[in-house]
Amino acid sequence: MLSGDRLEALAAVVEEEGFGAAASRLGITQSAVSQRIRALEQEVGHVVVTREGPCRPTEQGEVLLGLARGMAALEADALGRLAGGGAAPSLDVGVNADSLATWFRDVIDAVAGWRDTRLRLVVDDEHHTAGLLRAGSVLGAITTDPEPVQGCSVEYLGLMRYLPVCTPGFAARWRAGGRWRWREMPVVQFDLRKDDLQNRVLRKHGVREAPPTHRIPSSEGFAHAVRAGLGWGSLPEAQLGGAVERGELVRVGADVVDVKLYWQSWRLHTLALGRLADAIHASAAIHLR
Repeated sequence: MLSGDRLEALAAVVEEEGFGAAASRLGITQSAVSQRIRALEQEVGHVVVTREGPCRPTEQGEVLLGLARGMAALEADALGRLAGGGAAPSLDVGVNADSLATWFRDVIDAVAGWRDTRLRLVVDDEHHTAGLLRAGSVLGAITTDPEPVQGCSVEYLGLMRYLPVCTPGFAARWRAGGRWRWREMPVVQFDLRKDDLQNRVLRKHGVREAPPTHRIPSSEGFAHAVRAGLGWGSLPEAQLGGAVERGELVRVGADVVDVKLYWQSWRLHTLALGRLADAIHASAAIHLR
C-alpha cells in the first residue's frame, strides 16, 4: 500500500508549486518533503513531479495525485463524522466560466451555509473540465463529456442555451437588406483555442475562416463587450435577462446554441461531495433547460 505521507507530500508540492512552500504547509523540512517524494518515486518506479520552475505532476504523478486527493477527501469525511470533528473537507471542482457567472452562483450560496467546508474552483472551458478529473486536479467537474472518466460517475444536468446577439447599432451597420455580413462583421470570442460557440454559428452560415475577432477571456467581460457593441457573441440566456425584449440587444439570425452539461465526480461517497452534488442538481433544475 502506498504511504499516505508520501501521497500527501505529492499533493502539497503540486498545489504549492514547490518543495519549500510544500514544507511550510506540512510543517516539516524541505529535505523531508524531498525524501518523501523520492521514496514515492522509488516505490512506483516513475518520476512523479517536475523539479524545474513551478512543480507539475508527470503523467504518472497525475494518476497518484487523483489517489492522494481522493484519500484526503475520505479522511476528512471520516474525521468529520467522529466526535470532535476533524479537518475541514475541501471540495475541488472544475467549472466553466459561463456556469460560474450564472447558475453555479446558487451552488456557492449553498456551500456558504455549510460549516467548515472549503470550496476551491478551477475554471476551464466546459469541453475541457473532464481533463481536470483525469489529471486528478479536482474531485468533480461540470463538463460536456457524457462518457465517465475512469473511476467517476456521470449525471446529466440539463441544457445551457446560448443566443447570438449584438447591439441595435451593430446590427444597423452589419445587416444589409436583412442579410448579416457574417464574413466581415467582428465577433467576440472568449478563448481563441477552446471557445467554439461562435464558430458553430459561423459554420452554419458557411464561414470557415475567422472574421475580425476580439478575445475577451472573462464571462462578465465578454457580456460587457457584446453589450458595448464591440462585436456579436453568443450569451447564455441567464446573462441576457430581458435585454432582447427591451430592445437593448437584438438576435443575430435565428440560431441558438445548446450545450449539454453533466456533473462528473469521483466515486468517493463522502458527505461533502454528496451534498455538493445535491446543490448542483437543485440549481441546475431551476436554471438549465
